[in-house]
Amino acid sequence: MLRPHRFEQEIDPGPVQIQARKVAFDVSEVPLHWIPGHPVASNIIGLLNVVLPAAERWFVATYNEALPLVKDPRLAEDMRGFIGQEATHADTHEKILNDFMIARGLDPEPMLRQVDHIFSHVLAPSTAPDPRRWHGSEEVEHRNVAHDVAVYFHDSYLDRIRSMGLAVTMLAGFFQRGGWYLCRTDPEADIGWWRMQVLRAKDSKLGLLPKYRKLFGRTTLTYFRPNYSPEEVGSTAQAVAYLASSPAARAAHL
Repeated sequence: MLRPHRFEQEIDPGPVQIQARKVAFDVSEVPLHWIPGHPVASNIIGLLNVVLPAAERWFVATYNEALPLVKDPRLAEDMRGFIGQEATHADTHEKILNDFMIARGLDPEPMLRQVDHIFSHVLAPSTAPDPRRWHGSEEVEHRNVAHDVAVYFHDSYLDRIRSMGLAVTMLAGFFQRGGWYLCRTDPEADIGWWRMQVLRAKDSKLGLLPKYRKLFGRTTLTYFRPNYSPEEVGSTAQAVAYLASSPAARAAHL
């Protein structure tokens, strides 16, 4: 079981209603290196603001196309919640990209063109930590939906592992190149390629970044099990607990 146990006791909240939260984050006073003393970790995590808007709008378009074909009422309801959350994620990350990264002198345009090409052509469908934690918690909240939709339409183990193999290869290459691009063009740091690798490894040991061998090794290989279920990864109780305390998520309900 890969589910993390950060609480001594966890109470299963049971089925949760997946819903979009109208959040807002003030990044006007957040420094470019928002993890103090760790420019590489700050830039690599900041790379999510570049890739996620296009990726999540691709999910929204794909699921909107598939939704009329779904006859299972519960799955359709989860898909609508998933679509709402992904649309909000895309808008929020795009705003942070503009108000935070571009406003502080980074130029992500070359990466944005690559990301747009991938999701428009290759995959065309027929507070500083709070944005990441809010997004991660909602991803855990709806982590079963994409898997359930894939199984509903085409329950093929071979196609599943083939798609994962392609996705992992693309993500590993993009984050390596994208992280290096942000560090190289960072107006507040002078970091060469080798130093970036050294600092990335140090940040991974400190837990600021995931270790490559875990992210692209053990964690990915778990997905290759024939009986894999997203329910085994992450904790709904932990996600719901954070969303209940997240400043942005709480403000969204006011």
